[in-house]
Amino acid sequence: MVGLKPSEVPPTTAVKFLGAGTAACFADLLTFPLDTAKVRLQIQGENPVALAAPSVQYRGVLGTILTMVRTEGPRSPYNGLVAGLQRQMSFASIRIGLYDSVKQFYTPKGADHSSVTVRVLAGCTTGAMAVTCAQPTDVVKVRFQASVHLGSRSDRKYNGTMDAYRTIAREEGLRGLWKDDFPCHFVSAFGAGFCATVVASPVDVVKTRYMNSPPGQYLSPLDCMLKMVAQEGPTAFYKGFTPSFLRLGSWNVMMFVTYEQLKRALMKVQMFRESPF
Repeated sequence: MVGLKPSEVPPTTAVKFLGAGTAACFADLLTFPLDTAKVRLQIQGENPVALAAPSVQYRGVLGTILTMVRTEGPRSPYNGLVAGLQRQMSFASIRIGLYDSVKQFYTPKGADHSSVTVRVLAGCTTGAMAVTCAQPTDVVKVRFQASVHLGSRSDRKYNGTMDAYRTIAREEGLRGLWKDDFPCHFVSAFGAGFCATVVASPVDVVKTRYMNSPPGQYLSPLDCMLKMVAQEGPTAFYKGFTPSFLRLGSWNVMMFVTYEQLKRALMKVQMFRESPF
């Protein structure tokens, strides 16, 4: 690697794994309020009787965030941030950081380029691995984002992130941390920008409702979808569309820009450590 610039040196698997997770956490940190607003809008109207503050109504992205800050305090848009960062470190690190290694594993020996089939297979493999590992963190994140806190600690179901993992596992079993929503994540993971939001929004709404539901409310994601249509109409599938679109675009820009810079920085550190001078 002597004489090569950091941008010319192929990053190692460790560099890509760590860089992807760190970049995703940075992007999540900046866009998390948009994700929280999306969750609140998605569950609004699901079960008004069960809401802690049924009089609170959310309207639009900015209106939702301002209402949360006014009624629950300035930290409320970041409810579930710890679980969100844990999710990114596990999900993005695997899905993005290991993609090239898995693609190389599937590529036949002697082949100059990976075929489309190999790339899709590698994406599906890392996506499935990422969903499996990150699923509990996503469930806890959604539970925190969806919960309404009006200042009293007595109305809080979970005392912290680790308590949430323990409580869900104790009350709902280990399956509670792995609610079956792989198709939701799978569809949501492919695509970007406006078209991706249009396609993924219905699945994302069902995912949020299903993850946030108490045991027994829905028999399956399909049951959740059918009840949404029957009770709220087809427009319910596009609740939280605007913050979802805004977050998806900004998150991808921040994540991949940061990822590239982190890879270069980490390769500089690696080259410096390996240099004999």
